[in-house]
Amino acid sequence: MIIEVDNIDLKGTLLSGSCFRAIEESDGSFTNILSDRVVNFKQDGNNIIIKSSNMDNIKNFVINYLDLETDYESINKEIVKNNPDLKDMINKCSGYKILNQNSFEMFISYIISQNNNVKRISNTIEKLSHDYGERIVFENKEYYLFPKYEVLKNLKEEDFRKYGVGFRDKYLVDFLNKYETIKDIENLSTENALAILKSVKGIGLKVASCILLFGYKRMDVFPIDTWVKQYISSNYNIKNDQNCIEKFAKEKFGKYSGLIIQYMFHVERNIKD
Repeated sequence: MIIEVDNIDLKGTLLSGSCFRAIEESDGSFTNILSDRVVNFKQDGNNIIIKSSNMDNIKNFVINYLDLETDYESINKEIVKNNPDLKDMINKCSGYKILNQNSFEMFISYIISQNNNVKRISNTIEKLSHDYGERIVFENKEYYLFPKYEVLKNLKEEDFRKYGVGFRDKYLVDFLNKYETIKDIENLSTENALAILKSVKGIGLKVASCILLFGYKRMDVFPIDTWVKQYISSNYNIKNDQNCIEKFAKEKFGKYSGLIIQYMFHVERNIKD
């Protein structure tokens, strides 16, 4: 299937650091293991060529996953109107999208992500999926879907420990024990949702913000990591301190803090001048 897209940076979007299961293939395409299927994406100009292990409703599935119905052009114009100093950065991020990802997977992934790197996070998720996820064969290769809550809910700390999660084992167990009481946060204010998420052992502001941004599409959160701190401190003469930068980002960027911070991350990490 081919989907025509006005403006997308497929590689930048899929390798943004928020998606831990995108595999870049030798032909320039990307294979992603998503909630209920494996999908291969390849960009050819304004077209996205799609192949999948499950083609049911694939067009709508891909449009939702790649967030193709959000009017980023209008959002970017509003951002630049309120923050003219961001114009150059916004231009560099043309076509960048925030993926709509499975919220349960984002909980587990970002708890694992604490004091960790993308390669190790991805390896842990792959091993966990291999042992507890559904097996899918696509293009003569085996893949494993991310495990469902019902499969993981009875795991103990020692079960997680064999996947190299370290001190995060107890955080994962605490989350799974509380998941049923915290999963329905879509209709809560961001402030209340953050408070509920931070009630889980090991989930601080950054992890909670990542969960809301990438699992619930809340653009008004501000997950700040090393790349973003470096960008803000060097470009705005702000002290390289978490609390100072959080306060600055919330006051300056408002309802699009999360998107702007992702742009900063993308420019600092992935785009070379």
